[in-house]
Amino acid sequence: MGKRYTLDVCGEVCPMPVIKTKAMLDKMGPGEVLEVIVDYAPSKENVKRLAQSQGCKVKIEEGEKIKIIIEK
Repeated sequence: MGKRYTLDVCGEVCPMPVIKTKAMLDKMGPGEVLEVIVDYAPSKENVKRLAQSQGCKVKIEEGEKIKIIIEK
């Protein structure tokens, strides 16, 4: 498994979480993992859609905050 990154965008609303996630994914290589932490439900769907559109694997962990685990 490659490097892991964390991006905390709690308190931010779209489109910022998506823009920041895309910027991180563009810098990452295959096999690397990005964990995006959101607290705004529409951001979960938008970030998930972005990652899937780029061919990434996506796993969602729901809790007090939502973790979107993206494997490039």
